[in-house]
This record gives sequence, structure tokens and C-alpha cells, in this order.
Amino acid sequence: MGSRQDQFSGSGAVRHGHELDLGRLQAYLQSHVEDFSGPLAIRQFRGGQSNPTYLLESPSGSYVMRRKPPGQLLKSAHAVDREFQVLSALHGTGFPVPKPLALCTDETVAGTMFYIMEYVQGRVFWDLDLPGLTPAERSAIYDHVNRLLADLHNLDYSKIGLAEYGKPGNYFARQISRWSKQYAASETQRIGAMDELMQWLPGNIPDDDSSSIVHGDYRLDNMILHATEPRVIAVLDWELSTIGHPLGDFTYHLMAWQMPDLGIGSAGLLNADLKALGIPSEEEYVALYCERTGRKNGIPHRDFYAAYNFFRIAAILQGIAGRVRDGTAASEHAEKTARAVAPLAELGWTYARKATR
Repeated sequence: MGSRQDQFSGSGAVRHGHELDLGRLQAYLQSHVEDFSGPLAIRQFRGGQSNPTYLLESPSGSYVMRRKPPGQLLKSAHAVDREFQVLSALHGTGFPVPKPLALCTDETVAGTMFYIMEYVQGRVFWDLDLPGLTPAERSAIYDHVNRLLADLHNLDYSKIGLAEYGKPGNYFARQISRWSKQYAASETQRIGAMDELMQWLPGNIPDDDSSSIVHGDYRLDNMILHATEPRVIAVLDWELSTIGHPLGDFTYHLMAWQMPDLGIGSAGLLNADLKALGIPSEEEYVALYCERTGRKNGIPHRDFYAAYNFFRIAAILQGIAGRVRDGTAASEHAEKTARAVAPLAELGWTYARKATR
């Protein structure tokens, strides 16, 4: 498979600076995880770059641990307690997420807050063109990914205990303010396009003020697929989830069709032969989502949403650049990621200019 598949798949030795006290962790698991028995062995997943993620293996089974990274962190970032809360609510609805098992807020156990969840075994694809699969399998997978996001946005979040999980309404104004502040706190160089976007975005927010649960980072590589069947069995990495705007969430997911090859992540589907691959076009994918969520008029203001999402991802990656600067970055690939901030901002500003024509 592709180089990202090799780079991020599976687990390896625990990285320097992310070591854990085996005895303390094993004692915690014995008292908080039902039917756990030692001895415990720990490996670290190559993915899960933002919050260090570990594979815990024992005679009683395998578990996954997600923890806040060590070091000085931006306010509200790496909220593993929120991940645990949303997983608990969604698991009860049958939405495919790993079963959450325990949340530990006692930082003496592992140095930072963490939670334990079940280990879901299956396939993770780091390349959006799903190498090695048939066109029919790719089509079925993309259809299921689309349906799950529609299902998530159609959920009544109040009825499943998430009424206080975020503030409904005024989502884009709050997000633009939040990411502008976090960008400024992490700024390592002046990027004109980011300055332009921070000025332009607040005054061009569409009137639609829908609200739903949003994942915040809904991407193929944040999902586990069944070992042999073309369907998703677990959606992972809920760190950025909240009560927000479904179109913000969906159009972020659409970046898979818009993203050029910047040397980070997958090259996207921008120049791929989608028909030959069996993957829907961007327009076909939008139509599917709109049908499933009752949006009879489609998605107006698509250029605004694209500008916003390129701005948002640039701000998120700038946070990684700030952590490189401060010496707390969790990934050896963080410096390459930081170099993508300026081109992402330029793309966002291109969409903003299109929206005002």
C-alpha cells in the first residue's frame, strides 16, 4: 500500500518522552477495568499523533489508551475527557465507536489524564484511493462513510445526554474566534493569507444556523473498517467533537476531494480517476449527504465553507508548529506538517475571493 499506510499503520515501541509507569497503570486497570488481569505489555500506535495512543495487551485481552500529551498545552486542546463523554453517549445509540471502559483524571497514574477503551480490530486505510480494493468495495465504503456522518448529524443530541456538550448556534463565529486566537498563540511566522482570512471570515458567515453533534475531524483514516467487509466498524478520534454546525463538519470531510498534495497526509482525491476507482465525485457525494439529511436545496455558500475549513486546518497545524517550537510536539513528522500552514492558508484565501465574486 502507499507510504502513509507504511508510515502510520500498526504499533511500535513507546516513543521517547511518552513512557508510562507499567506498575501504576496495571494497578489502575485491575481496579477500574472489569475482568482485567495482568501482566501488562504496552506498545504505541504510530497514528494518533495529537493524543498519544497506546495498545495495552494482557491475558484478559487488548485495550487502547488515549492520553493527553505531556508538556504545556493550549487551553481546551487534547480534551480526552470530552472524547470519553461523547464515546459513552454514542456507544449507547449503536453508532459505531469503541466501547469506553474507564476515564482517569488522576495525573499521578500516567502523568496526564487518559481513558481506556476496547480495542477494535480491523483495517485502517491511510490512503483515500483505498489501494488493493475493487471499485465495488470502494463505492460501498464511501457510501457507508457518507451515511454514518448523516446519521451522526441526524441524532438528537439532547436525548442521548449531550445537551451540555457544546453551545448550539453561532458556531462559525465562535470557531473562527477560537482558531484565530489559537493561531495567534502558536504563530511562528507572519502569513498574509491567514491575516486576510481572519478578517474576512467573520463578516461572511451564511445565515443557516443548524446544530448537531459534529465529529470535527471526520476522515477515512480516523475509522476502522471491517476486516473483510466494506463497512466501518468504529469511528475514532473525537478530540474535536462538539455541538456545532453539521455543514462545517461535512464540508471539512469534503476536503478529501479538494486537497492538493502538500506533502502532508494523503494527497486527496483531487486529480484521481474517481470513476475508474469506484469513488463518487464531490457533487455525487454532496447529493447523497443532502438526501440523507433532508437538505433539499443542497449546500449554498460552498466557497465560504471551503475557505473556513482551509483556515481551520491551517490553524490546527500551526498549533503543531507551535509545539515544535516549544519542544512538545508528539510526532516526528510535525515539522513537515508545520510547513503546510502557509499553502493551506493560501488555498483558503483563494476560496474566500471566489465567494465574494
